[in-house]
Amino acid sequence: MQGDDNILTVALADSAAGLRLDRALTEALPDLSRERVKSLIKNGHVADARGTLLLDPSAKAVAPATLELRMPKPTPTHNAAQDLDLVIAYEDEHLIVVDKPAGMVVHPAAGNFDGTLVNALLHHCAGQLSGVGGVARPGIVHRIDKDTSGLIVAAKHDRAHEGLAKQFAAHSIDRRYLAIVTGRPMPANGTVDAALGRSSTNRKKMAVVAEGRGKHAITHYRTVEPLKGATLVECQLETGRTHQVRVHMTHIGHPLVGDPVYGRAKKPLSDVLKAQNFVRQALHAARLGFIHPVTGNSIALDSGLPPDMRELIDILRV
Repeated sequence: MQGDDNILTVALADSAAGLRLDRALTEALPDLSRERVKSLIKNGHVADARGTLLLDPSAKAVAPATLELRMPKPTPTHNAAQDLDLVIAYEDEHLIVVDKPAGMVVHPAAGNFDGTLVNALLHHCAGQLSGVGGVARPGIVHRIDKDTSGLIVAAKHDRAHEGLAKQFAAHSIDRRYLAIVTGRPMPANGTVDAALGRSSTNRKKMAVVAEGRGKHAITHYRTVEPLKGATLVECQLETGRTHQVRVHMTHIGHPLVGDPVYGRAKKPLSDVLKAQNFVRQALHAARLGFIHPVTGNSIALDSGLPPDMRELIDILRV
């Protein structure tokens, strides 16, 4: 622990006796989320009155007692606030939903330290972002791929972040994607229930794996419109795994049009893509529905297809 950390003295009441340490501290410090408290405990920022570090969030709290919690100063990061154009689908003092364009990375990483959604949010929200995601991913509750367009929600404080994260973990978020896939899925509407994990041949790719080796994943799809050599489908996620729509549709023989990783279009469709300079997976996060983590209101947001996908559909219409 650093000597210049901000020190908080926390008094645990009799009622905290026997509770998990992280829960007892969260009840005593309602402005901090349980995940934040858990992280502080694990990283050696909580000590008892004798100065002994308490490192196990699940340990039973001894009460009444006085504990010392050191709040570390913000860690310098590559993240810089940048005034980038954002399309805001919804915003209040608790959260913000952005309609992300294709090509924008969600958070900084190797090779992409600026121009990301996080950089834009740091400017737009002026420091009001949840700390649960750490310094690298402030406010970020979930992700969509760089070359996928559409709706993504970010939290402005820890309570909102934790409430949204619980809904994602419970798979209660309404997430629907519009995708242009190759060929004609048969049946026209169906469900893909196949576990996903890292590919054994390419660690940068995901793949369908045996149940028990990967993460359970379910995608419900329905045909929206047949096209020339392709189909516009809506995919509703029951789970939200990395590359889920892309891998599941490839698994049933209908990879996403333009996907450079999981499928290659054949002629004449490939000629159309080349003429249109369409070089991304044709995938758009079109609907995001959830229960507001603070107000309890039902939020349902829709995003129309971006111009590049609309133009491609117009050309491919039967």
